[in-house]
Amino acid sequence: MTLTTTDYLEYYLTLVGWIVGNGIWDVLVASGIFAIPFAFIVIQEWLKARTEGVDEGNKGALSAVRIENRVWAAVMVILFGCIPFIPVSLSTIQFDTSRSAQCNTSIPVPDDTRWSNAYTTLNNQSAMVPVWWFLIHSLSKAVTGAAVAAIPCGVDLRQMRMDIDATRINDPLLAQEVSDFTRDCYNQSRARLFMNRPSLTQQQMNDVSWIGSRYFLSTPGFYDTYHASTALDAWPYNATRDVGLAQVTGGGGYPTCNQWWLDGGRGLRARLLNQVDPSLLTRFAGWAGFLSSDEVADSVIRAIASPQKQIANRGAAYTDYGGQVDMSIPNMAVRAASDLGTLFGSLAYFPAMDVVRQALPMVLSFLKMALVICIPLVLLIGTYDLRALMTVTCVQFALFFVDFWLQLARWIDSTILDALYGWDSPHSNFNPLMGLNNTFGDGILFFVMAAMFIVMPLIWMAALSWVGIRAGSFVQALSDGTKGAGAAGAKVVDKIT
Repeated sequence: MTLTTTDYLEYYLTLVGWIVGNGIWDVLVASGIFAIPFAFIVIQEWLKARTEGVDEGNKGALSAVRIENRVWAAVMVILFGCIPFIPVSLSTIQFDTSRSAQCNTSIPVPDDTRWSNAYTTLNNQSAMVPVWWFLIHSLSKAVTGAAVAAIPCGVDLRQMRMDIDATRINDPLLAQEVSDFTRDCYNQSRARLFMNRPSLTQQQMNDVSWIGSRYFLSTPGFYDTYHASTALDAWPYNATRDVGLAQVTGGGGYPTCNQWWLDGGRGLRARLLNQVDPSLLTRFAGWAGFLSSDEVADSVIRAIASPQKQIANRGAAYTDYGGQVDMSIPNMAVRAASDLGTLFGSLAYFPAMDVVRQALPMVLSFLKMALVICIPLVLLIGTYDLRALMTVTCVQFALFFVDFWLQLARWIDSTILDALYGWDSPHSNFNPLMGLNNTFGDGILFFVMAAMFIVMPLIWMAALSWVGIRAGSFVQALSDGTKGAGAAGAKVVDKIT
């Protein structure tokens, strides 16, 4: 049986918590304070015997038996719950990789990093764990790990969308070139398309709504006809292709739109793709197995370079109680105002909650460390009572199990968009990134899901209170601990607003 952790911050803070806890217990033993509860046990049982009726028999013998029972219970609590016994080192603290292996992801274990030498001891101090808390830590992690493992592996489509939305064209010259391409190629081709009015399928209608349209690239009379209006250094002047166009000093030419977009490493498509994190492309390609690699790349490029975000799906995905069955004009006015409010509210709320989601496991690790440090003093003040031991035990298990609720909330939040808009869903479309037309419904769902990261652990702690375990303050601490991070995440948007 081992002490397992699920991230490196918890790995470090577990060692810190037990080192500090050992130090507190050593102070209590060296000063003799640890023995004070025994005097309180004698006084409590003596006073309790005196307050009982005269029919209880020999009060001295009764109180003596009770004192003996309490003392033996206190001794057992000290022996198993207070005295550090099992050394904590890399042989006992193990980084749990079972979940990552189950979901086909790989992370370095401590032995593969410099942690194997740095964090066995801190300041030449090593930690030891009482037998009872070693057992509870192991069992709590085992139960939590089993519950988390029961959650199916899923694709974090929301996080991928947020990462893609956060991707920007960092090169200002490249951004200007995209604008030039839109003016010289896309706008011209779009205008010609509207004049000719060809018969297009729904997929083609969705395709022609962005600058990298395959229809414009492959259909004669569009990107093979139009060309750059200003000379570009990456393409040398070609007398045949550029006949009638000014020859500039630098030798730049006027590539056709096909060349401008597709030519090797100098084409716009390749250079825009270089702006995207390769790992993001890999994750997206793993999810969108129904698309080719070129279609995956086009979808991502479209998200960062398309002049407008088109909507292909017009279905309703959510049931709500807003408005009347047949929307009246006042209902529609109210809905428009609420949608606008949701839009502007989300500008600050989404970045804030993204920071909160990242901060929650950090705060949880600190709370676990704080509980470990509190254990010796809590048992001392509780006069080494078995009820105090069991209460702290339940609180520790509850705190460990909060990780399951956060994992569940993350999984639902990550996969719900895939369930609603994935390839086999009722609302699937040709563009998995930009085809989510229920924008405001998605926004409201995001508000709700963000709250679930706090609400579901709160329900768990409230359920424990039904059997007498009051641990709700830990969830409040979880909420308070992430408020500052959330506020900081929204500050930039507040300044812009």
